[in-house]
Amino acid sequence: MSGNVQLLNDTLAAAKAEGRSALIAYLPAGFPTVDGGIAAIKAALDGGADVVEVGLPHSDPVLDGPVIQTADDIALRGGVRIADVMRTVREAHAATGKPILVMTYWNPIDRYGVERFTAELAEAGGAGCILPDLPVQESALWREHADKHGLATVFVVAPSSKDARLAEITAAGSGFVYAASLMGVTGTRESVGAQAEDLVRRTRATTGIPVCVGLGVSNAAQAAEVAGFADGVIVGSAFVKRMLDAPDDAAGLEGVRTLAADLAKGVRGQA
Repeated sequence: MSGNVQLLNDTLAAAKAEGRSALIAYLPAGFPTVDGGIAAIKAALDGGADVVEVGLPHSDPVLDGPVIQTADDIALRGGVRIADVMRTVREAHAATGKPILVMTYWNPIDRYGVERFTAELAEAGGAGCILPDLPVQESALWREHADKHGLATVFVVAPSSKDARLAEITAAGSGFVYAASLMGVTGTRESVGAQAEDLVRRTRATTGIPVCVGLGVSNAAQAAEVAGFADGVIVGSAFVKRMLDAPDDAAGLEGVRTLAADLAKGVRGQA
């Protein structure tokens, strides 16, 4: 079962060997439909994303902005279930051979059952889980089952995290560390970029695993900037927005593919 997390590790290492950051795309399952969400993930990977995070839609996504909240709402009204998330992972991974993770709040896993969730995610070919609201000190049960099934456990760190806390989080995590920061919301563009760079530097001081940044990146120039200091560039809202703004599903998929290609140039310094 260790092949799942190994694929993620190998993918991130291959990007590093090419002297570039990995491009990680985020898209919610079930948006605009289950089939449409699978097609969107394939479009992002076809366009040049190295890894995809599949969002498990949640009724109260406290860490997500209005764009992703809108997509989650559409998916939930469409009746998306955890089985649909697993199917999304399975079909996207089978079609592309690329690493697919699930990003989810803890509550749905807790209700579903940790053993059941980890077993099904591994069986679907998933590489692991990003758990933004699971405190590391409460994660032992999850990590035990994730390790048993060869799944990465990706924790989220923020600029407010103190150094001792960063060390505690990175010691427990695997795959990569998700460094969360905001661009263009708090303070000026430059200061927030500097804040993210400082967070990456402090996180790297505690661990050898890759540090990937989710920063509100929406174009190749921003991707190139973040790629200058991070091991991976995570883009979510910009992909979702392309689909929300598109006149029809086909145009939405083309928008996702085009944006992925643009961002893929950015992480290679060809913006």
